[in-house]
Amino acid sequence: MSDHAIIRDDAELAAHLAEITGKILLEVRDSGLFSQKALGKAGDQTANQFLVHALREQRPDDGLLSEEMKCDGARLGMSRVWIVDPVDGTREYGEGREDWAVHVGLVIDGVAEIGAVALPGLGLVLRSDRPAPLPASPKRLRLVVSRTRPAAEATAIAERLGAELVPMGSSGAKAMAIIRGEADIYLHSGGQYEWDSAAPVAVARAYGLHCSRIDGSPLLYNQEDVYLPDFLIAREEDAKTVLGLLKEMAI
Repeated sequence: MSDHAIIRDDAELAAHLAEITGKILLEVRDSGLFSQKALGKAGDQTANQFLVHALREQRPDDGLLSEEMKCDGARLGMSRVWIVDPVDGTREYGEGREDWAVHVGLVIDGVAEIGAVALPGLGLVLRSDRPAPLPASPKRLRLVVSRTRPAAEATAIAERLGAELVPMGSSGAKAMAIIRGEADIYLHSGGQYEWDSAAPVAVARAYGLHCSRIDGSPLLYNQEDVYLPDFLIAREEDAKTVLGLLKEMAI
């Protein structure tokens, strides 16, 4: 790559940024310079600076929303907005686990269209422009949940389905677990923000997965209020079953 290369393809840019950010974070963690308590903040800030500067250089006319950057509201009048989470799963990152992620997503007119999710601990980048067939459904469904605070709705649905609970760290790691064949349903109702799901949803949609709010309504991004309290990611047939159960249970 030249000293000042411009990556014209949005999906290629998202994947490149996610991969490089992941490598930076691994270098920060492996430096041995930070206590576990300080590592999360150091990683977040270092990764955020790289992503913000790179996106402003590569896409100066697009909007930008990052978990680690104060929003000035300029993005609200823009059609194209990049939504990034430099370290999704800061706790897992600091603990040296593998279930943390880097999110780089592009939202167009409120829809998560393009994205990449890096799983640096596994050396993987899953991207919206390179979908592959999903693994076959198992005989017993697996529902991925938070390893520290499983949502009551998710555990209730798992009980109704006779599904196995799979505890995992970051939101991106959970969503990608469905693509990777480690889980089948990701039902979240504990409250998150747009950067927690924009890139994972873009990738999941590209793989043909159902992505919606838990009432079945569309997921909308680049909103003034970036709080996005719930969502469902699953195969279409599993999503239909889950949405029916949620309605029946009046959740």
